[in-house]
Amino acid sequence: MKQKRSIGELVRRYVVFLISLFFIAFGTSLAIRANLGSSPISCPPYIWSLIPGSPLTMGEYIICIQVLLIITQIILLKKNYQPLQLLQLVVSLFFGFYTDLTMWMTIPMQFDSTVLGYCIRFVELCLGGAIMAFGIALEVHCDVLLLAYEGFFLAVSKTFNIEFGKVKIASDTSMVVIGIICCFIFFGRWNWELIGVGTLFSMFYVGFMVRLFNPHFNWIERFFHREIETAAVSEPEHLPLVITISREYGSGGHEIGEKLAEKLGVKLYDKYLIDEAAEELGYSREFVKENEQNIPTGKLWELIFTDDSIPISMNPSKDDAIFVSQSRAIKRIALNESCVIIGRCANWILRHDENSFHVYVCSDIDFAVRRVSHYLNVDAETAKEQILQTN
Repeated sequence: MKQKRSIGELVRRYVVFLISLFFIAFGTSLAIRANLGSSPISCPPYIWSLIPGSPLTMGEYIICIQVLLIITQIILLKKNYQPLQLLQLVVSLFFGFYTDLTMWMTIPMQFDSTVLGYCIRFVELCLGGAIMAFGIALEVHCDVLLLAYEGFFLAVSKTFNIEFGKVKIASDTSMVVIGIICCFIFFGRWNWELIGVGTLFSMFYVGFMVRLFNPHFNWIERFFHREIETAAVSEPEHLPLVITISREYGSGGHEIGEKLAEKLGVKLYDKYLIDEAAEELGYSREFVKENEQNIPTGKLWELIFTDDSIPISMNPSKDDAIFVSQSRAIKRIALNESCVIIGRCANWILRHDENSFHVYVCSDIDFAVRRVSHYLNVDAETAKEQILQTN
């Protein structure tokens, strides 16, 4: 059954979410103060705020843009728009306030155009991008709401059946183009300090830093699941031990897992994770079973090198959603009880968990062929082909 979050856990997640917004805003402002080019998403509001006689601050322009994006989401998604995401309006107010606050805080952090000044400004750009990435990684792990920008990308992706990543790249590029046009309209030229090398650098650097930070945020899950963690600490002899078994097809790994779970007197998780994913995503059990291990090689590498805790709502791809749903279930189980988990990339998902023990089961091809031939009632050649394809 799908487990609901406790009130305490939700409060902790939302508080940390609001803190993460401050880090994102501060990193954005610090990168802007480097005067090497603002991040793509902040280009237009920053430029508008610099227009002589501008009626609004940068933060207020950001609020207006985000409200417009929220309205666009509702129009695109119609009845599929989740009412909970209306809280994006509150988030927009916080983010706009944080932006103006951090822009004021970073006023003294501006340097001249000497060689030393440029070096310091580049360091400032890198530091700002890193702080922004830290905030984004923290926000993603909170797994409660989407920012208006992310919600807009997702709405476009779902409505027009375009990959989320492609929508984001196109949107970022569009924001830069709008910023350049505004520079020519209001200042008569392309201002490299507003949109420059730092803008292009941020497009790649921030994403790289998010991926770098993500593996180090596993502690936050223990903070969110504080009730479970507190119970475990009070009885140290009952700390959950999770044994993951990954295996070659036909090697007998599943049978070993069943015997091990029986011997230890703990639960075996395998088909349960299929049921959990189906329930959470609204797919049939048969659909999840058919698609969970059919991820293309390119997509598998993408999942490995990106975060596996991205909220399901940010993954319009069915393959991604199944992977993320089962990842959530595995992490929740690992915090809660001792068990044996078969497959499902559990060894990768729990790679930083100190109470997990990972086993890999393999066999020679002849042994595997005999087992698969008997299990599927097929000839040896068909069994061998099936083994090679599955592995």
